Amino acid sequence: MSSNETPTQTNFVKQIINEHNSSGRFDQRVHTRFPPEPNGYLHIGHAKSICLNFGIAQEYGGLCNLRFDDTNPTKEDVEYVDSIKEDIRWLGFDWDEREYYASDYFETLYEYAVKLIRDGKAYVCELTGEQIREYRGTLTEAGRESPYRKRGVDENLALFDRMRRGEFPDGSHTLRAKIDMASPNLNMRDPVMYRILHAHHHRTGDAWCMYPMYDWAHGQSDSIEGITHSICTLEFEDHRPLYDWYIDQLGIHHPQQIEFARLNITYTVMSKRKLLQLVRDGIVDGWDDPRMPTISGLRRRGFTPASIRDFADRVGVAKKNSTVEVALLEHCVREDLNAHALRVMGVLDPLKVVLTNYPEGQVEEMEAVNNPEDEAAGTRTVPFSRELYIERDDFMEDPPRKFFRLAPGREVRLRYGYIIKCEDVVKDDAGNITELHCTYDPLTRSGMPDANRRVKGTLHWVSAQHAVDAEVRLYEQLFALENPDDVEEGKTWLDNINPDSLAVVQAKVEPSLADAAPGTHFQFERKGYFTVDSKYSAPGAPVFNRTVTLRDTWARISKQK
Repeated sequence: MSSNETPTQTNFVKQIINEHNSSGRFDQRVHTRFPPEPNGYLHIGHAKSICLNFGIAQEYGGLCNLRFDDTNPTKEDVEYVDSIKEDIRWLGFDWDEREYYASDYFETLYEYAVKLIRDGKAYVCELTGEQIREYRGTLTEAGRESPYRKRGVDENLALFDRMRRGEFPDGSHTLRAKIDMASPNLNMRDPVMYRILHAHHHRTGDAWCMYPMYDWAHGQSDSIEGITHSICTLEFEDHRPLYDWYIDQLGIHHPQQIEFARLNITYTVMSKRKLLQLVRDGIVDGWDDPRMPTISGLRRRGFTPASIRDFADRVGVAKKNSTVEVALLEHCVREDLNAHALRVMGVLDPLKVVLTNYPEGQVEEMEAVNNPEDEAAGTRTVPFSRELYIERDDFMEDPPRKFFRLAPGREVRLRYGYIIKCEDVVKDDAGNITELHCTYDPLTRSGMPDANRRVKGTLHWVSAQHAVDAEVRLYEQLFALENPDDVEEGKTWLDNINPDSLAVVQAKVEPSLADAAPGTHFQFERKGYFTVDSKYSAPGAPVFNRTVTLRDTWARISKQK
């Protein structure tokens, strides 16, 4: 859309942009950025920010940069850079040639800092980190000025130059802005701009031994790139006066910082520090573990880009923090997969069924619908033979009154096949059921005279002769509590890990799935939505991850509202 058109479904961020376009503040330009720190993998909260920043730019015919705020080399890695780029592209967005790094601007940021020193607005301080915190004061008590605050300009310039040359050890000197130690906003009490850190940087190598703090680098990087709207999460609202102060003192292009509520989801932790601990402690199978809220984990579990974009759109943009039900995220992926995923048959807990009156050696091909929601998906054939597998819990020897599946003397229909009747139950010496002996009615297949004979139960199945062995991973929420941080005295958030978050079963699936490509989505009829695992699957030996069950709690909640 053109820059003077107003998008529909206006939220408060768009209202601000519309006001700027009306006033001509940025010459009707809209230029956003997504600025991740490359110190971990992106999670679903970042996905919301990606959709917002790139989406706003698209709606207004503007631009969105990708900028890595790489100012802390001890925590950053090229692995994280690569994963972030992969995740953004997977979600359906692209930054074209506008890939930037805060480290691109290290020299410019240094010159900006020199200007503030020359203007008497920054000074070199020798207080330790602990002393700086002590001198800062509290919310109810003003801070104290550093004993180094009154140093002259020339001395500060010389010391800052020596900091850059590497003459001082880590933690011995910082550069601080000279603002107001009595400010009610603690961020304005002479914040640190640079700290000494003799660490190798993944892009600049050993060229620098001091690095800018995030608050110092962020706003100036926005300005250098010509960003108009710096959209960030709500915890940066108290940092906005500092963002504005730096830019105003330097007299450079001034973007508008806008804060929105970060995403919180039930049964989920979003702290990058905690996610890193889960990985390092081996509690999960890496950053892309399908139980993780990372974009790569959601992708591996089977979530689709469209479902995550839909989720971000439904959650919307707000000014007040809140927690979203994880059921909404699951609802969004069900909606998408229902329309696109192929239907197949897989038996997760196999129980053998022998059709005693079916001809030995005979194999029939049953026509099965690939997706009833999509006529273009067509049909496929599945083999049917004398020995089959059904789900173990689809049979009961002594069923309750409303059990409409298989039981001694009862009939059920096999999906796309015949009606069968259980005649005998075979058990081992321990009393465990090993197989069922049934008979089939040859007149009940599609096209036969009794094809429309009605029975109450329909079961999925696979031919034992043709079944493919498959590992299936059944995932539940990683945490047992809605709020994992709600801990009892003497315990930690890790005590809220759900011990049943993963169950691995050996299943039997129809032969069409033997060489299914990693990342392909399926609905196992009556069991849920699954995807072929991208990490452990191999041709002929598929591994499936359950994305979600067919049970949609959010849909029920929505109907009740």
